[in-house]
Amino acid sequence: MNVRTLFVGLAAATFSALAPAQAPVVIKFSHVVAADTPKGKASEFFARKAAELTKGRAKVEVYANSALYKDKEEMEALQLGAVHMLAPSLSKFGPLGVKEFEVFDFPYIFDDYTDLHKVTQGPIGAALLARLEPKGIKGLAFWDNGFKSMSANTPIRTPADLKGKKMRIQSSKVLEEQFRSLGALPQVMAFSEVYQALQTGVVDGTDNPHSNLFTQKMHEVQKHMTITDHNYLGYAVIVNKKFWEGLPPELRAQLEMAMKEATVYANKIAKEENDAALEGVRKSGKTAIYVPTREEKMAFKKAMLPVHTRMADRVGKDLLQSIYKETGFDPAKL
Repeated sequence: MNVRTLFVGLAAATFSALAPAQAPVVIKFSHVVAADTPKGKASEFFARKAAELTKGRAKVEVYANSALYKDKEEMEALQLGAVHMLAPSLSKFGPLGVKEFEVFDFPYIFDDYTDLHKVTQGPIGAALLARLEPKGIKGLAFWDNGFKSMSANTPIRTPADLKGKKMRIQSSKVLEEQFRSLGALPQVMAFSEVYQALQTGVVDGTDNPHSNLFTQKMHEVQKHMTITDHNYLGYAVIVNKKFWEGLPPELRAQLEMAMKEATVYANKIAKEENDAALEGVRKSGKTAIYVPTREEKMAFKKAMLPVHTRMADRVGKDLLQSIYKETGFDPAKL
């Protein structure tokens, strides 16, 4: 080996040793709720797990509280690749053209988390996520938030108490029909705008899982809340399909494992966080909390049940019947 060859070899080895390690794959994860909600905590858990399982080859950057995009903007941003990952509420897929997801908005379709998970963690849930792929979206998991309570500045004891009330909703034809069935006036509005709308009287009330209501301080501008448990609010964790499929298979498998662990964590803390938030609302003394009697709750169920019939064609009668079969729900028994 001549001196020149040796020098070139040593120089190359030195440069290689000094060269920086390959930069990690950055995954921008955007969501619209506070960092201390179940979704906020689960997204941070996923970020930590992703870093751990990929040994730093992937870096998940979480942007909470609409820091990057608001409700109406985030889905388009994902499809364009401006952000890589979202966890939108299930109602968001109706405006995207996948109306079947609005079945989760059907009032009182799930009695509890056990019935819910038969759907979200079974073949029905997998089939729903697969419907997103033609939109350039890959569905990774369902995350719970919780069951919703109604709030307003006047007491809510019966369906009649909502007559004429302007109630904020997400964009969902099913939710629109639900509140119309109660004589209320549904108002579609971005989540980030709800507090101010309640404060200024643009809307009279809303419905939320307790963690959303408490972390957004809506209880400070709502005098009454009734534990109706009428709807479920959950999320689908989704990713830009082209981006996801372009990742190295080994890295993608590690991220899928991180998502699996984050989903277990998310669903575990959802009820705990909502229970803690309800206690926070109670301790604040700003909102009177009412728990309806069995008869009062049944009155709400009966008032809203016609929504199932009227909106069946929107989500698909076969899908609705498959959920009834999976959970044992029988509208005829109400």
